[in-house]
Amino acid sequence: MPSWTLEKVADANAELNGQSAPEIVRWALAQASGRAIASTNYRPYEAVLLHLVTRAQPDIPVLWADHGYNRPATYRHAEALKERLGLRVRAYVPAMTAAHYDAVFGGAPEPTPENEERIKAFSKVMKLDPFQRGMRELAPTVWFTALRKVQNPNRAGLDVVVADAHFNTLKVSPLFHWSDADMEHYLKQHQLPNEWDYFDPAKADDKRECGLHAAWGREAMGTGI
Repeated sequence: MPSWTLEKVADANAELNGQSAPEIVRWALAQASGRAIASTNYRPYEAVLLHLVTRAQPDIPVLWADHGYNRPATYRHAEALKERLGLRVRAYVPAMTAAHYDAVFGGAPEPTPENEERIKAFSKVMKLDPFQRGMRELAPTVWFTALRKVQNPNRAGLDVVVADAHFNTLKVSPLFHWSDADMEHYLKQHQLPNEWDYFDPAKADDKRECGLHAAWGREAMGTGI
């Protein structure tokens, strides 16, 4: 990724912003030198990204940082998608089990803005650490995400292609400009399941970042705190 200067990334975005999601996926795979991955947390609409990338590269590794606090419906959804799409899931879990975290820290913090520091601490141990371990082991040159600009203000400031210096990879979001209606249409068109019971205790609300795509998370992963 060192060759991806700001100018080169800007040129890529100028080229890709008018292209379809499958075209963006194909472009990204051509840059990957066989080392592309996709990440997922199985939240609503994640099936769209997983379907897109596996159609282009059926054996693409799928990184899942499972913090251990997913609801039963989410785990069932994960298994259904794995079977349906033939996913090559690489699951990474925290060094501390959910039961251990509950016993020591009293469980996942209540997702309120007032619990900001506790939420960050939870996210660091239970989500960011296993994700970083996965990225180090897989060492992708291209990382596909399901980020969309309509999800929150932080993501609205990103773009289809971002050079992620922390993971030394090119982060590509083929669905960046898609609306919820676009996602619904794709699910219906390809008869894909969705998961509405998803809950992430690493977020206080849907507009907050868990840390993977925010500056505070990169700082936490960099310092080991």
